[in-house]
Amino acid sequence: MKGLRLAVPRGALMRDTLDLLDGLGIDTSEVRSNDRKLLFEEAGVVTMRPSDVPTYVEAGAADVGITGKDVLSEQAERDVVELLDLGFGPCRMVFATVAGEDPAAQALRRLGQMRIATKYPRIAAEYFERTGRQVEIVEVKGSVELAPLTGLVHGIVDLTATGTTLRENGLVIREEIAASTARLIANPVAYRVKAREIDAVVERLRG
Repeated sequence: MKGLRLAVPRGALMRDTLDLLDGLGIDTSEVRSNDRKLLFEEAGVVTMRPSDVPTYVEAGAADVGITGKDVLSEQAERDVVELLDLGFGPCRMVFATVAGEDPAAQALRRLGQMRIATKYPRIAAEYFERTGRQVEIVEVKGSVELAPLTGLVHGIVDLTATGTTLRENGLVIREEIAASTARLIANPVAYRVKAREIDAVVERLRG
C-alpha cells in the first residue's frame, strides 16, 4: 500500500483489519504494540473510532479506510466510495425490547407512537418510516440497553454480534433490520488520482 494512508478502526474490527494488512505485507507490529499512539507514518496507518473513518476518508486525511456497513448506512451523506465487502466483523442491526409482551407494540396500539433509543438515529428512523410506524427517536451515546430497563423508551435499535449483551439485560430481538460487515472505502479524489495503487489493493484483497 505504498503511497496510501489507511484509516484503521479501533475496537472490534481492529485485529482483523491489522491481520488483513499483514497479509498485504504491511508491518503492523508498532500499531499492535502501542495502543496510545494514533498515527503511524511508517506503516501509512492512522487509527480512530470506526464512526470517524468516513469523516477522515471523505476529507482526504486518509486515502482509504475500513469501517462497518452500519457506520456507512448511518452516515449515508458522506462522499466516499465503497469498494469492497471484507466479510469480517459480522453483526446485525436489530430492534429489541424487554422480554415478555412487546412494550413497543403496546405503545403503538395505545399511543399511536413508540419511543426508541439508539446510537443510529438515521437507520432507526428510516426503518420505522419504511414499515409505517410512528416513532420518537432518543439518541444515546452510552449503553443503549439501559434505556428500556429504566422506562426511558419502549425499545432500542442497536448493533449486536452475538445477542449476549441483550440477553444478559433481559432484552429480546423483535426484528432484524440489516446485516453489517467491514467495508473498504476510498476518498473519491484519491480513487481517481491513485487509482492504480487502490485497485491493486482491492485486487489483492479479493484474491
